[in-house]
Amino acid sequence: MKHVRHFTPSLFLSLVHVCLVQANYAPYFFDNGARSTNGNMALLSLSEDTPVGTHVYTLNGTDPEGDPVTYDLTYEAGSRRYFSVDKSLGNVTLIEELDREKEDEIEVIVSISDGLSTVSEKVRILVMDANDESPEFINTPYIVEVPENTPSSSSIFKIEAVDKDTGSGGSITYFLQNIHANKFTIDRHSGVLRIKTGVTLDYEKSRTHFVVVVAKDGGGKLRGDNKVFSATTTVTINVEDVQDTPPMFIGTPYYGYVYEDTLSGSEVLTVVALDGDRGKPNSIHYCIVNGDEGSFEIGNTTGAISVIKSPNQLKKEVYELKVQASEVSQEGDISEYTFAMVTIRVVDLNNHPPTFYGENGPQNRFELTMYEHPPEGEILRGLKITVNDSDQGANAKFNLRLVGPGGIFRVVPQTVLNEAQVTIIVENSASIDYEKFKVLTFKLLAIEVNTPEKFSSTADIVICLLDTNDNVPKFSSDYYIARIPENSPGGSNVVAVTATDPDSGLWGEIKYSIYGTGADLFLIHPSTGIIYTQPWAVLDAEVNSKYNFYVKAEDTDGKYSLAEVFITVLDVNDHSPEFNENIQEKTMIIGSPVKIEAIDQDAEEPNNIVDYSIMQADPANVFDIDQSTGEIKLKSYIRSLDIIHNITKNKDCIWSLVVQAKDRGSPSFSTTAVLKIDITEETLHKGPMAAFLMQTKDNPMKALGVLAGVMGIMVLITIMISTAMFWRNKRSNKIMPVRRIIKKRQTPPSRTVRMEWLKFKRPSNAAEKFVIEDDVKSIHNENSNNNIQVTPMPPMAPLPPPPPTLAPRSDAPGWRVPTVSGSLTPKHTIKPPKKKGHGSAHNALVSELKMRFEKRNAAIGEPHI
Repeated sequence: MKHVRHFTPSLFLSLVHVCLVQANYAPYFFDNGARSTNGNMALLSLSEDTPVGTHVYTLNGTDPEGDPVTYDLTYEAGSRRYFSVDKSLGNVTLIEELDREKEDEIEVIVSISDGLSTVSEKVRILVMDANDESPEFINTPYIVEVPENTPSSSSIFKIEAVDKDTGSGGSITYFLQNIHANKFTIDRHSGVLRIKTGVTLDYEKSRTHFVVVVAKDGGGKLRGDNKVFSATTTVTINVEDVQDTPPMFIGTPYYGYVYEDTLSGSEVLTVVALDGDRGKPNSIHYCIVNGDEGSFEIGNTTGAISVIKSPNQLKKEVYELKVQASEVSQEGDISEYTFAMVTIRVVDLNNHPPTFYGENGPQNRFELTMYEHPPEGEILRGLKITVNDSDQGANAKFNLRLVGPGGIFRVVPQTVLNEAQVTIIVENSASIDYEKFKVLTFKLLAIEVNTPEKFSSTADIVICLLDTNDNVPKFSSDYYIARIPENSPGGSNVVAVTATDPDSGLWGEIKYSIYGTGADLFLIHPSTGIIYTQPWAVLDAEVNSKYNFYVKAEDTDGKYSLAEVFITVLDVNDHSPEFNENIQEKTMIIGSPVKIEAIDQDAEEPNNIVDYSIMQADPANVFDIDQSTGEIKLKSYIRSLDIIHNITKNKDCIWSLVVQAKDRGSPSFSTTAVLKIDITEETLHKGPMAAFLMQTKDNPMKALGVLAGVMGIMVLITIMISTAMFWRNKRSNKIMPVRRIIKKRQTPPSRTVRMEWLKFKRPSNAAEKFVIEDDVKSIHNENSNNNIQVTPMPPMAPLPPPPPTLAPRSDAPGWRVPTVSGSLTPKHTIKPPKKKGHGSAHNALVSELKMRFEKRNAAIGEPHI
């Protein structure tokens, strides 16, 4: 027994342990309720606008033993997979777009596993609505037939639209676009379309109406925003015609005429009436109500009114017929009717239209030849036209008018009764232009005024124009510009001028001529207008490069116009550059250039631009030349004659260069010249003496001898001149210097007179040392003699002696009084010639004056020089 008690507890524990190992409990989901976002996914609801990829739920559960669990989602066969799950974390993600209108519940099998046991549950996920659908009209298109007599406010159609959404997003309201422009309204909830209150339909005014209906949902959330969707459709309403409009006459008012030759039973006119209801019109029945007095009848169905009596039996001139038009239904009943008045006038027969007559009877064509531009107001007397209408009264009244180019002529008279002479008057002379129209054609129209027939007739008026010289030749341009090379031979064409004269015949022929100071070298062909140079003409741009003159275009009647011609002579390179001398000698001072110059006689650049170059020099490295200016200078390293002497053994330093001058023309011309250059060093003093000293600096005795010889010659010449002048003055009767004469005068009056008369001025040179002034004005001497002593009259200056009485000559030399240094030359004033006989007196006075000077000189004594 002890043994049994000892082993019983341990055996029990072993059995319990084995039982516990074998009893593994299954995992399970937490159930956290409908609003929970984790658990077993039961009672989950999602909006259909939930974006794909959204984390929508978390599966959550546990294992009683604490083992890790995994999650899974499965679907029934054929079902769409909307979700995926993270097996470890249980996160459920939306992988397919939801659409409540297609599937509002989704069945999903969720499972949880601890590795040994798996627990699965089927759950339903509710898809909630979002406003993602637009209203849709059903049973479209909408075409409604409505009789035109439908009362206002009547319901004519029901429009229906559906929206698959629920709630406010699925509720629909209706309204019309352009509610004020149409005749209909719609119930916003039921969609019933009605005619507006107080509005009626009229088939005759509008047969079809188009109404645009809008269906709009109540709005709802879509992806977080409030959305409202709408749809439109068009309702076509066709109005059906109803017999509600009386017939109407067309073509009113009605007038008819019965003429004197109308036969009984003839139709006068026809009236026409139509049913106002055009959809299903009724036939029309006509009848005359009154006014016919048994003289007229009407066709019941045609409306044709006929006269049943002969015109001579008609007692009235005017009949007023009242005609009734009635609608006849298909059953034969007369429903609606209307009336019209028909006026029938009985008139004489208008059987003669207006007729035109010429000198020989009826004529419908009249021709006239005349010169262009006749005076305004002139009558076309060559047209003999008469117009006549043989009817009487109003039937013979007609109007005349011209049909054709307006404003040129007018016709008189404009209204004619029975007969008139037709006169055509010129109204616009400028339009009668031969250059525009050779022939003017008009229609002369005569048309009755007050007759219903409006009889008319026409006649052709043909006016042939003759030309006059009414145009002036006109150049194509006011001026012509031409260019011609200077080497063009004589007779070369320069330019062609053109003038036109629209006149015909000889008046349109133009003759050209030129004139003006610049036209001497040119000629013009009188008929072609080609301007060319004279056969002997030689153009030279260097002499004259511009010519301008006038060209004249003249017709045979002397009418002309002018144009100006400008001709430019183009320079040609026909001159070579020319030096003043072919061999030139120049002296060059070291440090200063010498310049050569060649002139090109061409007129324009580049023909007259000269470039210089040294063609030959020995040695060649001594001189440089400026290409543009022609300046020649020594090389920069040559600064003294010593360097020159080192270069050459020629001690006189005179070198010859061959210099070329070349122009830039095409072809280019060139000229060469020999230049001899004497090279010296700069001296302190300039001038000939300095140059001489420079030349003789190597031989001082030579310079001294030359200077001594020059000075001796100058002294000898001075002595000879002084001696000659002394003896000349001693032997001559010339007046001595003023100071000598005045000094030896004894009587003041005579001295004063002589001073005034012999007033000297200091000359600019020895030959004009003493010149008699011409301002002595107080002495009056009839005999032109200045020997007479006159008492002075101060303060007035004495007058100069009168001129000789001989006829004045502008080229006659004046008389001269010899002096030591020159001659006195009085200035003569030209006077009118005096009487003959004064010449001998003048000669006597001159001789007396000469004798008195000789005596006075002898008394005074010989003057000292």
